[in-house]
This record gives sequence, structure tokens and C-alpha cells, in this order.
Amino acid sequence: MSKSTKPAITPTREENFPEWYQQVIKESKLAENSSTRGCMIILPLGQAIWENIQKKLDTEFKATGHENVYFPLLIPLELMQKEADHVEGFAKECAVVTHRRLVQNEKGELVPDGELSSPYIIRPTSEMVIGEAFARWIKSYRDLPVKINQWANVMRWEMRPRIFLRTAEFLWQEGHTVHATREEALEETLTMLKVYKDFLEEELAIAIIEGEKSESEKFPGADQTFSVEAMMQDGKALQAGTSHFLGQNFAKAQGIKFLDQTGKEQFGYTTSWGVSTRMIGGLIMSHSDDNGLVVPPRIAREQVVIVPIWKKEGEKEQVSEYVNSLKRELEDQEFGDRPVQVKIDWSDRRGGEKFWGHVKAGVPYIVEVGPRDIAKDSVFVTRRDLVGQKQG
Repeated sequence: MSKSTKPAITPTREENFPEWYQQVIKESKLAENSSTRGCMIILPLGQAIWENIQKKLDTEFKATGHENVYFPLLIPLELMQKEADHVEGFAKECAVVTHRRLVQNEKGELVPDGELSSPYIIRPTSEMVIGEAFARWIKSYRDLPVKINQWANVMRWEMRPRIFLRTAEFLWQEGHTVHATREEALEETLTMLKVYKDFLEEELAIAIIEGEKSESEKFPGADQTFSVEAMMQDGKALQAGTSHFLGQNFAKAQGIKFLDQTGKEQFGYTTSWGVSTRMIGGLIMSHSDDNGLVVPPRIAREQVVIVPIWKKEGEKEQVSEYVNSLKRELEDQEFGDRPVQVKIDWSDRRGGEKFWGHVKAGVPYIVEVGPRDIAKDSVFVTRRDLVGQKQG
């Protein structure tokens, strides 16, 4: 039996795909625009999905020999200037810190004061500040390879912001490595591209095309850039992750050198690779429908939401006992690499409002339980990707 003959999201994908995308985000409460122009506030559901992405990718990064670090948000301008191609590629997007404090003027307004002798750049990416550290850390071939990753935020001015897809500030991970040979560095570049491809296909269930970027589209300062492109429902591709073979360009700019086995000084070969909260935008546009968000179960905040239904106070106690027992039973099961995540919705919203709220939020399974169901020792289960086909 169909729950509704009218789509929950308007406009539909066919009517206006870009506006449909915005409405899915709004109705699912994934994120919202911030008072800071071009930036977003990631709401609890969106953050939970990002944290699940983090956990799974972080496990893969560590399995391939990488360690997590954290570098400063502010990058000295003189470091950015060391690699000309890199600076030119990001110059127009950089946010610049020029003063050290705020003071009140005669009108009581806060104004910048204490101009810095040398400005700082809010990181658009961290190749330059990490490369400076690599040059200090690495002296011998015995120090190689160095393989690190950081989970961080970055800032790039964005003229046409769109939540998750293009925002001035966004969350990401960036991996950075140094190797003794070109072959090792290129192997690393392609290994991490495969990590991204496998994750997108197996965890997010997104169709992927992988390949090398053209000369005009490669990362500023890189020898080669490879990407995984996710295919969206509107027939367009979305860049979902990139892996860069940087050759010796950054090593020469920053003095990343080592003594090889013969005692000869060599420049290292470096790589960098990253994915961001753009993945959530890709997830939305790949799977969601005209009733709202659809989240693959492996990455969902909870796989099951139980909706108790009662009219009388005595019925509530009966239903409560049953659903709590059901919750424990489900949580004893495993899905993927973790116990099944279950939530009971005890909110005061009406039954239909609860149901459609969870549909719009993309909950994989919605279980409704009332006194009549308990009498028959059965429940009503709705699979999110089959909304309208209620199954007992």
C-alpha cells in the first residue's frame, strides 16, 4: 500500500535538479547555510555521515602504512611563494590574514590593528607547510618513505557556493608522502586512488570512472593528477577524489633531499591525495529520490529507526517493552564492521509526520510497532529505497 501519491520533495529531480538537491538537504537536515558567506553549518545527521566516512577511510589509510598528523591552519606567505605554479593555481582563492588583533575605534566599532610584517594564508591545501617539515625530517634514505595524513578544514574563496559541493570552508583529509624513487611515488599515487575507488563503490555504492586529468585540469605544481569521477543521476560527473604525483617539483622548491645508499644527495619524490565533504554531495545526487535523502546502509547514522505507535497510556507501556526488546535484539546483530545501529523515535510528533521525517532523512529501514502488531508478534517494515511498498 502506498504511503503517499505525492512526492515529499518539490521540485522533483526531473523538474529542477539543482533546486531538488537543495531541498533534499533542507528536508533531511543535513546542513544549512551559515551567516558567514559561502560557508555551511553541518548539522548532526550530516556530521554523523561524515564521521562514518572518516572512520572507514582512516582504517584504510592506516592499513596502507599512513599515520595521522595535524599541521597549522595558517601558512606563512613566504612558504607559499616557494613553488610558483602552485601559488599561481591557488592565488585567487586564498584568504589572507594581515592583522594580529581587533581594537575599538572612536565609534566603538571593532577594526583590525597591528599589521603583520608578513601575512599568513589560511590553508587552501598544505603541500607547502608540510613540505617545509619534510625537509627538516628527512636526511637519509633510511628516513623514507614518509607517509602521513591529516583530517582538517581548508579555506578557498568560492564565488558560487553550493552546500557540500562548493563552499568557502570545507572538511577533508589530505595525505602527503615522500619516496626515494619515482616508481615508488607513482605506485603510492595509484594505490590511494584505488582506496578511494573501492570506498566509493563498496561503501557509498556510487558508480565510478577513474582516470588521469588533462594538463589544464591537473593539480597546480603536479606532474600528474588522477581522479575518481562519480556519476550523478542527472548524467553529469562529480570529482569525488584526487591523487597527485608531484614528481620532484615540490621537493626542489622546498629542499626535500636525502643521502642515498652511495652517499649522493637526491631530491625526494612526493605525492598528495584527498577527498572532502563533497562526497556527501555525491551521495545525495547518486541515490536520493523525490521523497528525500537515501543513504547506503553501510554509511548511515542508524540502519533502523523504530517508530512506536500507541493511543492510550497503558498501550505505551506495552509498546515500550516490546520495542526496547526489539532494539536489543537488532543491536546484537552485525552489519558490515559494526553492530546494527538502532534508534527508537519517542518524539511527540504524529505517526505520519514521524514516518515521513525518517523517509526524508534517508533511514534505510523504518519499523512501525503498535498494539495490534504486538498481538500478532509482527511489525511493519519500510525499506527506504522501496518507499510506498510496505512490507510486514
